[in-house]
Amino acid sequence: MKFNLLGNSLRVPEICLGTMTFGEQNSEAEGHAQLDFALECGINFIDTAEMYAVPSRAETFGATETIIGAWLKKKPRDKVIVATKVAGPSRNMTWIRGGPLSMDRSNIREAIEGSLKRLQTDYVDLYQLHWPERNVPMFGQYSFDAAKEREGVTIRAQLETLAELVQEGKVRHIGLSNETPWGVCEFARAAQASGLPRMVSIQNAYNLLNRVFEYGLSEVSYREKIGLLAYSPLAFGHLSGKYLDNPQARGRITLWQGFGQRYSKVNTLPAVRAYAELARKLGMSLATLALAFIRSRGFAASTIIGATTMGQLKENIAAFEVELNEDALREIELIHLRYTNPAP
Repeated sequence: MKFNLLGNSLRVPEICLGTMTFGEQNSEAEGHAQLDFALECGINFIDTAEMYAVPSRAETFGATETIIGAWLKKKPRDKVIVATKVAGPSRNMTWIRGGPLSMDRSNIREAIEGSLKRLQTDYVDLYQLHWPERNVPMFGQYSFDAAKEREGVTIRAQLETLAELVQEGKVRHIGLSNETPWGVCEFARAAQASGLPRMVSIQNAYNLLNRVFEYGLSEVSYREKIGLLAYSPLAFGHLSGKYLDNPQARGRITLWQGFGQRYSKVNTLPAVRAYAELARKLGMSLATLALAFIRSRGFAASTIIGATTMGQLKENIAAFEVELNEDALREIELIHLRYTNPAP
């Protein structure tokens, strides 16, 4: 297993096990089986969040961390890298700490205490801000709207709270998620100016249908040494190819109406068809092509893979043994130029 550096100190494997299906699409027993198999393969990096399982609802809030916690207490804690996230302004999810309106000190502290209790651990290795406190386009939105500006907790104040958690030993490293180039730069600037902990990672969507990270964030990532944890590498199942053969195939976007709106845009399916044709030409599955592509990107420190079956998990892990040659990468670029970021 290849390991990469986040920041200057946290070494993570190039594969991270995503767990947001645990407690919704996967039972505790299935989740534990996935965790065991991943660990056997050298994947000791687990990503979760307080709001999981997904889609988030009151009945399953915190279920994923609880499932991981039951597994984690049976393992040597120092052998596993655990990453979780604090939810930002509630987005109408009132079951998360009453639906907080900000990333203030009380909300962040309440969130970490809840996560530590569910995870049955004294600390997390990586604590991430799940989405920005401020007004930004995200989760399928792609245009900044200044009319939606609102008052909020400053970036420095958020860092000061996270610094307390680091000093107390509850958090080892801190990271961002669903951030913009401006946001990453501001967090880096505030940390430098005030002697506060630096962000070591950014968890953003990145896949063949959404390469927005390359426009600005890839340079920031390189210069600030903030590695990408690529989520949604298979674009909610679109890059498995299953929806090409059966638009009603079982998956998150068919199980829950309105879920995955990011991938409902007009050029998504034409782009998927083009990549599927290339994968057939190369003699591999579309999922393997999609994951191998992310592996080829120098800024991708780790790719977060998730699965609902062991067969899917095994195929996804095996994809990281594939190296795409220059001809394959050149053909990917030609498709990208034809269908540029159809699902930003």
